[in-house]
Amino acid sequence: MDDEDNTCRDGDDDSDEWDEMEVTGEQTTCLFCPLQFLTIAVALDHCRAEHNFDLLELKNKYNMDCYSYIKMINYIRMQRPDPKILTESSVALWDDDVYLKAGEMESWLMYDFEDLGSAPSTPHYAIDGKTPISNLNFSDLQRQIEDLTLQLKHKCTLLELAVKDIEKMKKITRTFVESRDVPEKPFHVTGYDSDYFHSYSHFGIHHEMLNDRVRTESYRDAILNNSDSFKDKIVLDVGCGTGILSLFSAKAGASKVIGIDQSEVVYKAMDIIRENNYYDTIHLMKGRIEDTNLPVEKVDIIVSEWMGYFLLFEGMLDSFIHARDRYLAPGGLLLPNRCNLNLIGCSDPERYDKVINFWDNVYGFSMKCMKSEVISEAFVETVPGESVMTDPITLKEIDLASCTVDTCDFSSAFALKATKDAVLTCLVGYFDTFFDLPKSVHFSTGPEAPKTHWQQSVFYLKETINMSAGDVIEGSLVCSRLKKNARGLSVTITLGKNKYHYNLD
Repeated sequence: MDDEDNTCRDGDDDSDEWDEMEVTGEQTTCLFCPLQFLTIAVALDHCRAEHNFDLLELKNKYNMDCYSYIKMINYIRMQRPDPKILTESSVALWDDDVYLKAGEMESWLMYDFEDLGSAPSTPHYAIDGKTPISNLNFSDLQRQIEDLTLQLKHKCTLLELAVKDIEKMKKITRTFVESRDVPEKPFHVTGYDSDYFHSYSHFGIHHEMLNDRVRTESYRDAILNNSDSFKDKIVLDVGCGTGILSLFSAKAGASKVIGIDQSEVVYKAMDIIRENNYYDTIHLMKGRIEDTNLPVEKVDIIVSEWMGYFLLFEGMLDSFIHARDRYLAPGGLLLPNRCNLNLIGCSDPERYDKVINFWDNVYGFSMKCMKSEVISEAFVETVPGESVMTDPITLKEIDLASCTVDTCDFSSAFALKATKDAVLTCLVGYFDTFFDLPKSVHFSTGPEAPKTHWQQSVFYLKETINMSAGDVIEGSLVCSRLKKNARGLSVTITLGKNKYHYNLD
């Protein structure tokens, strides 16, 4: 590390010699990372070498023209996908005119896409990333040297920052009895994963979850009221957040608790563990469970609060399943061990007028065209218990001991029976969670149960339906992951001849 650091400093000492060669002008930012380059050609080579994103292959694969190229650039800037999603997709994900509209002008949009693959300066004529000298004039070679010099300085800066971070982490680590709270290997997340974990770094979301008494007290009671099941056991807390479930487990008598979380809040959780004198029992790690090796071969119990809106939103069930398959000992315990996803019909004309019919007359103007956009989004809100007008039905039962990552993709037929005369304005999704233990615990997130931070997922209908008590309405619901965001959900509901599409994104 010291040799590399000295190399970077030596480069700084010679900076006066290079300053004369630096050029001005707008730089090109990589499509998938923050690195910047002076030319599109070098940026393209970088995308191909570092991100396995070959623009020429993509152009040939989809027979792209300049308009398709513009839409693709706008799609990447707006959606920030993993390059693997683009290269492995069987369809052009950006094939929507919404991505053709003008956005922030940048050098990628000024690139002469039609000439890609035909000009000698195209990176695809390079050999091992280096263009033959015979195809270059002196100014081109000089520009490449300048690009590489700027990249070297940038990497040296990053290296110096990394050295400072390492020194900071060493100081933190010295406060621990052991160094097991430090992740064993580095990892990187991109796109939606990065945004997802970053959202859990802010204290606000943890305050909301901890303040949810139904959620937190259910976990507390399941663990502390069944301390015999935890005594002298090794526990894994997946997505530990502030460490509350780890603390409950340690208090119940676990011999060792391993908590793991990818968000920055895990560093605060380490302070919380020390503050409560559980550092001998609880060991926290920063990382994704899929990418991190735990310091034990197997655990006796896995606890996790993985549930999202409509139960399956956020995709954390995948991490729970990975932890189960990789680390749970035979006969081990899962908490929770069962969940049900339910559907119910509700009538709230006043709310429907505020959300949907509002667009019929907006200050004297008709904006009905907005209704399709509003209805295509599933609302997360608290539904009044008195608005319930049908019996509930169970769409999906999930056994956490045997479910797979395909659980998010399912279809279910349903029949909802009206319990009173009312107009059906929406269908409402919610879930129940079960801890099947000697002293069992369960809770519901339904509209007639005490409020939770999950609330309910509301699917408003474009056409309301008048029903009398005893009437039955039949339909089907299809749930699948969103292609552009694997943590999001696509829900299609069919009622008679009407089919409604909703996104939870």
